[in-house]
Amino acid sequence: MQAALAEARQGLGEGGIPIGSVLVHDNAIIGRGRNRRIQQGSAVLHAEMDALENAGRLAAKVYRECVLYTTLSPCAMCAGAILLYQIPRVVIGENTTFTGEEALLRSRGVQLRVLQDPECLALMRRFIAEQPEVWREDIGV
Repeated sequence: MQAALAEARQGLGEGGIPIGSVLVHDNAIIGRGRNRRIQQGSAVLHAEMDALENAGRLAAKVYRECVLYTTLSPCAMCAGAILLYQIPRVVIGENTTFTGEEALLRSRGVQLRVLQDPECLALMRRFIAEQPEVWREDIGV
C-alpha cells in the first residue's frame, strides 16, 4: 500500500487526483499507476487502469495470481477491469470517501481487504474539499 500511496502523492503533486495503485505478482510490483485523467486529459485513466497499462500485456495466468492495491475503492470501470482479468485479490486503502463496486467484486469471488488507512483517507478528504467539481467529474456525478 505504501507504493500505491506514493503514486497518489505523486499524482497530487502533478495537479491530479490523489489516487494510486500497484499490481503485484509474486511479491513484486509489476505495474504502477495513478489517476492521470487531469494530467493526460483522459476520460479513463484511473489509477487501477494506469497500473494495468503500465504492467504491459501479460498472460492471463499472471493476472489470476496478482494482488491489486489501490488507495480508493474501485469504481465501476476499474472493477470491470479487475473482473475481466480475473484478479483475485484487491487491497483497498479506504472506502469512506467513495465506496465503489465492492459488492459486485465480492459477488464475483474477488477477495477484498479494506484498510481504512488514515493517509489515504486524509488525501481524499482534502482533495474533495478543495476540488469538489473535479472529484464529481472523476466519479461521473
